[in-house]
Amino acid sequence: MASPGRIELDKLSVEQLKGIKEQTDLEVNLLQDSLTKIRTATNRLESAAAALQDLSLRPHGKKMLVPLTASLYVPGSLDDAENVLVDVGTGYFIEKTMAQGKEYCERKINLLKSNFDELLEVATKKKAIADEMTLLLQAKLRQASPGPSS
Repeated sequence: MASPGRIELDKLSVEQLKGIKEQTDLEVNLLQDSLTKIRTATNRLESAAAALQDLSLRPHGKKMLVPLTASLYVPGSLDDAENVLVDVGTGYFIEKTMAQGKEYCERKINLLKSNFDELLEVATKKKAIADEMTLLLQAKLRQASPGPSS
């Protein structure tokens, strides 16, 4: 006997199984996209944390190239190595000390890694369900098609 809310898959029609499989495949793809975005954001934050570390080691007045975009740099000099502007999203920047900036990056990295692990677990379960749907659908299609006669 099935528990409440659980669907007995072997009693579903081929069309219903196809619909559930398509929905599950769509969910798996969305989860994979989310995992990729989280991984990208984590890499960017790790790069920012490394840049903060590098910046903290440079002497006052050090000449350097300042990135305006990914491909445009302008010459500048390090005026204040103790305070940094932290991009907190949607165009907002907050001035923090170097230590606070590093702590912010670490906190965000830890949050993203935690979310990644949770999402990976959900994606793995959804993938298992999608694989189960595929096997069940193939079995139903084999039953429905007449075998070769000898």
